[in-house]
Amino acid sequence: MQAIIQERGFFAWRHCEHQPLETLKAFDREVNEFVDYMFGPRDARVRGWFLLDSYLPTFFLTGAYLLCIWLGNKFMKNRPPFSLRPHLIVYNLGITLLSFYMLIELILATWEGGYNLQCQNLHSAGEADIRVAKVLWWYYFSKVIEFMDTIFFVLRKKSSQITFLHVYHHATMFNIWWCVLNWIPCGQSFFGPTLNSFIHVLMYSYYGLSVIPSMRKYLWWKKYLTQAQLIQFLLTIVHTLSAAVKPCGFPFGCLMFQSSYMATLVILFINFYIKTYRKAPSRTAVKETPVTTEIKNGFHKDYFAAANGLQNNKKAQ
Repeated sequence: MQAIIQERGFFAWRHCEHQPLETLKAFDREVNEFVDYMFGPRDARVRGWFLLDSYLPTFFLTGAYLLCIWLGNKFMKNRPPFSLRPHLIVYNLGITLLSFYMLIELILATWEGGYNLQCQNLHSAGEADIRVAKVLWWYYFSKVIEFMDTIFFVLRKKSSQITFLHVYHHATMFNIWWCVLNWIPCGQSFFGPTLNSFIHVLMYSYYGLSVIPSMRKYLWWKKYLTQAQLIQFLLTIVHTLSAAVKPCGFPFGCLMFQSSYMATLVILFINFYIKTYRKAPSRTAVKETPVTTEIKNGFHKDYFAAANGLQNNKKAQ
């Protein structure tokens, strides 16, 4: 009798152990059935690709990103900022090389497939469409890597850089591109990532160079990066709407959503640009540093801040 009771207890324990996993699987199934109901059948060519079959990993990674910002700021509140100079150089170099690869591969793949710049459908280019989709998967995956932009800001206490625009852009792009890869992984979808990869080659090169003190005097072109990003968004909107004016079979709803989303980025970037580069300098900004303030070992305190990579002004991200 005791053996039977112990056996039943064991199976009950095993059932409780697996119950959370079964609940998660059921929730995952319901979420994916819902998105399939909302957007229709997925593109079979990307089935089984890493992170694409289920929306939950993308959703949870985005939630973890937002949680890290909130908890990270609390953690760093009473702590000195980290320099992270070697990490930033390696990170920015890595993103630059990945962006350069995506740029070249998208140009070659679309050229091979004879893509129509004005409007390109999802199925006419054969193997070239698969090649484009593979590059766009890397583009999607790069968006989770780029969450580290914000994490580095948190660790370096660059709170002024963690704007609504910054977080909105990073969080939404990762989720939107999960949808793009599942339903429209090639065709007209190629244009935005091609432009964005080119911009990222410039942008992350700038970020990597900006953490090297001897290079900062050559980095006068930061504001032109913002202008280039605005031009990128406007060109993407024009390209997207051109396919709506003269259709080629690319889903109309996707074109309208992309145009609307890019319009929000244009508005936010214009607001950022005006606040950052068009604002008149304040009187305190041009005030000279008094010679009597905090001299240590013959040097002003700002010398030591700059030497440790902690100075916030006159320094890019």
